[in-house]
Amino acid sequence: MTKTKSFIFAAVSALALTACGGNGADGGSRDSIRAVGSSTVFPFAKAVSEAFVRNQPDYRSPIIESTGTGGGMKLFCAGLGADTPDMTHASRQMKASEFADCQANGVTDIIEIQVGLDGIAFASAQGGITMSLTPKQVYEAIAASPYGGEQTNQTWSDVDPSLPDQPILVYGPPSTSGTRDALKELVLEVGCDTNPEMGALKETDKDRHAQLCTEVRSDGAYVDQGEQDNLIVQKIEGNPNAVGVFGYSYLEENADKVQGLEMNGVAPTYENIASFAYPGARPLYVYAKKAHLDAIPGLREYLLQWTKMWDKDGELAKIGLVASPADVMAANLKAATEYTTLDGAQLK
Repeated sequence: MTKTKSFIFAAVSALALTACGGNGADGGSRDSIRAVGSSTVFPFAKAVSEAFVRNQPDYRSPIIESTGTGGGMKLFCAGLGADTPDMTHASRQMKASEFADCQANGVTDIIEIQVGLDGIAFASAQGGITMSLTPKQVYEAIAASPYGGEQTNQTWSDVDPSLPDQPILVYGPPSTSGTRDALKELVLEVGCDTNPEMGALKETDKDRHAQLCTEVRSDGAYVDQGEQDNLIVQKIEGNPNAVGVFGYSYLEENADKVQGLEMNGVAPTYENIASFAYPGARPLYVYAKKAHLDAIPGLREYLLQWTKMWDKDGELAKIGLVASPADVMAANLKAATEYTTLDGAQLK
């Protein structure tokens, strides 16, 4: 695209957004940033928003909605204009299918920024059930049909005699959550593939493999607790035998109420997530529409605000965000300031 065409496109986008101003998500003019997406990223986004307002008093406070990663992607990819969000937060990378939806709806220039790391933490109440788990044990405990067979495990000791003789009760994220996606990829599939037949099935029938390895049981042993991770904290706090699954930041924030459970003998700590020693470590992302940069006041400055807070000793680390490795941080600083866009080739 030539510079002239790029300028015309940006100008048209700005006019379109301005013209639609009265239909903004806040019921008024769209002179405020609107972001949707991951409940895991939500606390960090709120902290960035508060700092943005303090540092940029001429701009309105961003409107941030916790819709879950999958729900946020749908809203983000629906199109351009004031009735669509400018940004979405995600606790996993955008999927190739979501990128295709974006492209089909005119959202062609997408800025991807990895803002830091998080971990899929398994936790229980302080003084509650304690155990060191493996992906294999978690899979056998909560899979709907372990290795294609009947799910008969009722207690943790049914899964492995070394585990407590207590009923399996896990409160976790719903299917629309990026945390659920990460649970599937980083824990359930890893546990499932310890079985040679499942490993072979992955090569011959990917859909069947995905079903057997990632579908969770629906008999009450795994409870979908919705998009609000704080509700999971409340549930396990009220039941000493319950286990919760949520982002590490919620473990950090509620350290007086809950305790992390080891995975493969490794505790979910800042250092272990930063080094990827903890099996549930994962990156967190922010996505923005390049076409909205010149149309929405403060959007550029808001993206820059993230970069001022994501260091190891930054404000976001104080509420549980784990800083990305230095080389990754440098690459994403470039994306946040030079507005480089995705080509989709690296997406799955």
